[in-house]
Amino acid sequence: MNQVALMSYLLTGNWGTRSEVGVILPTYQESENIGKLIAEIENLPLNTSILVIDDSSPDKTAEIVKTLQKNYGNIVLCVRPRKSGFGTAITDGFKIFLSLKTPPRYIVTMDADYSHNPKAIPQLLSNMQSRCGIVIGSRYCNGGEIAGWPFTRKIISRTANIVANSLLDLKLEDCTSGFRCYSTRFLKVSIGSLHSQTYEIQIETVNQALSKGFGVKETPILFVNRKRGKSKLTLTEVQSYASYVFKAAVFGRNS
Repeated sequence: MNQVALMSYLLTGNWGTRSEVGVILPTYQESENIGKLIAEIENLPLNTSILVIDDSSPDKTAEIVKTLQKNYGNIVLCVRPRKSGFGTAITDGFKIFLSLKTPPRYIVTMDADYSHNPKAIPQLLSNMQSRCGIVIGSRYCNGGEIAGWPFTRKIISRTANIVANSLLDLKLEDCTSGFRCYSTRFLKVSIGSLHSQTYEIQIETVNQALSKGFGVKETPILFVNRKRGKSKLTLTEVQSYASYVFKAAVFGRNS
């Protein structure tokens, strides 16, 4: 991300931190979860930096992160002026990390609502190999599980995966999971091709990896339905996902 683009956001934190692993946490009204989640990431035996992308949450999520910055020197907070879409939060996070003089070697994306267990981050990293662009924390590959989801949500998720796999020939069990590890090497060559606004970012990044010759792997995780706060998936986001998948099926991976 260039300096002009960065100026539209409020960025605070230590930009001099060097880390092996960067963790992106997109947030909107996650005050009940963000403090404990960051503490657990900090306790991992990894050299990490944490980037919180907050869309001006009215519940003071950003204020909690600012308090944590006093205790941890590896947290950067990006406050965007409004709720701008999950996909843009992820791509903005990529751009911010890539703009560092020494970017992390790997970048992890995960939900900030505790549906993804931070203790599984080392497992994702351990599956990163040469020419691997993405490791997906999979709910549906052998050993993966989902706990606490209502039946209707399971049907929506399974349908989204079946449609994407059948139309795009992705050969993945779980192409919509947001718990992932990306290689910075892959992101550097693909960032200019990422344009998703919402959850279709999960399919777009896989498409870009495959089109550029990078591998995509899966490793099983336990996904737990959020215990605090409300789900933010909307009908508009479902429609955006479907629109992207069908467009990519018709016009190709790079559309």
